[in-house]
Amino acid sequence: MGVTARDFQADGAPTDAAGAGDAVATTATGKQHFEVLDGLRGTAAMLVVLYHIQGITVDFAQGRLMLPHAYLAVDFFFALSGFVIGYAYDDRWGRMGVAGFLKARLFRLHPLVILGTLFGFGAYILDPFAGDTQNASVGALLVALGMGLLLLPTWPLPNRWLDTHTLNGASWTLFQEYIANIAYALVLRRLPTRALGILAVLAGLVLAACAVTIGTLDRGYGWDNLGMAPVRLCFPFLTGLWLYRVHDRLPRSRVGYLPLSLLLILAFAAPSLPEVGGVKLNGVYEAACVLLLFPALVMTGAHSNPGRGLGRLCAVAGRLSYPLYITHFPFLYVWANFVAHGGAAPSVITAVALALIPFELLVAWASSTLWDMPVRRWLRRY
Repeated sequence: MGVTARDFQADGAPTDAAGAGDAVATTATGKQHFEVLDGLRGTAAMLVVLYHIQGITVDFAQGRLMLPHAYLAVDFFFALSGFVIGYAYDDRWGRMGVAGFLKARLFRLHPLVILGTLFGFGAYILDPFAGDTQNASVGALLVALGMGLLLLPTWPLPNRWLDTHTLNGASWTLFQEYIANIAYALVLRRLPTRALGILAVLAGLVLAACAVTIGTLDRGYGWDNLGMAPVRLCFPFLTGLWLYRVHDRLPRSRVGYLPLSLLLILAFAAPSLPEVGGVKLNGVYEAACVLLLFPALVMTGAHSNPGRGLGRLCAVAGRLSYPLYITHFPFLYVWANFVAHGGAAPSVITAVALALIPFELLVAWASSTLWDMPVRRWLRRY
């Protein structure tokens, strides 16, 4: 994910009262503050958490999932990231070099990467429901910890899925985010808008072909499907960057935060589709979401106001979205072991699942308030 509220603020704070009438909130530097995009990012992060919590209880079986397409939030995050990177940095290269840009992105993203990895390490060694299934050697644990702190892929530990980032599965998207940031700093920022559009179209063709062939875009996170990670990254990131370049020239549709969030929920909640006549309709649907719906949401959200009284909600949702996404996964490992080995009744599992929602939100708030913001202030100072 990797896009934080301060990216939208271009290192400044909103100066207008958020969501008041049709006023456009701006940052301290005079740039527009995209409040609805903040809110949509928070909505998508929450839907991912709900998908994982409920999915573990049904072993992610299609037909039993309430949000069977919620993993597409990752592709939505990549589109938002491309838009925001262009917004925050396209006009700053006269004052900022490649090293300065990469340092700024590292300071912005990596403190929570470290915290998420530490949570994952603690979840592995302290999990009370794992029994003797998590019997990794000390050496393997230290290698996984060191690689995780550096955001590098490592081989899975025992009793973990085949995630490329074994202590915190969600980190795979941040690894792709770093790749995208490096590509932007070295190449993409220099390309004319037309060239970006052509690259996005080519990347979209590849993504559509893969989605229709496989029947799903739920790939890229594991060692057994790693090749899909760059496919899922390229089109939305390039398109988001292109959209930022042209957004003032495109038709403007003003829709509030709640209707756009509802549209995102409906897209994720649509049932999985079968194969008909040799055509994998589920892949067609998910490709359509990424190729058509998500760019439309980004563009509409950029031109919209939150709606009366919803500016604060969008700000909070945007602030918590990244910490919620990057810290929630380690606790899901414990949750999965509880569901599999805890011997709890279905009613107890349901009650714990519901309690996990405010718990994950509390962890996200604490991670942002007590770790991310203080560490980033320290890094900017020293």
